[in-house]
Amino acid sequence: MRSVIDTGVLVGALLRRQGTTGEVLRALRDDRFTIVYSTPIVVEIIDVLGREPFRTKYNIQPEDITILINLIRLRGDLVVPRRLLKVCRDPKDDKFLEAALAGKADVIVSGDDDLLVLTPFEEIPILRPAEFLARL
Repeated sequence: MRSVIDTGVLVGALLRRQGTTGEVLRALRDDRFTIVYSTPIVVEIIDVLGREPFRTKYNIQPEDITILINLIRLRGDLVVPRRLLKVCRDPKDDKFLEAALAGKADVIVSGDDDLLVLTPFEEIPILRPAEFLARL
């Protein structure tokens, strides 16, 4: 299954490795789906996880970020969106929709209400992590 995973899910997976988001990350590690991603998505992941107050509070080490990005590259498909969108009420989330269209994703995984209200987006369902895991 080709899946776009939003930054919040991936960050949550590092913080709560035993939770639902952690299971999404384990499924990626176990090659149970292909993650579809774009450069702006990777940049956002690195930015969020690299913020000093965030890193200190949650004890995120530089190697944790490197491991996550390497896993995404190993199990993923880098796409270059050709269509720039302005449909999400949070413009920063349009990048996930753009990647999903460019990569012909089967699903977008998010816990963000700004994305969830759009489901389905151009016939691509937007699922919470638990719903996604149930479909795997």
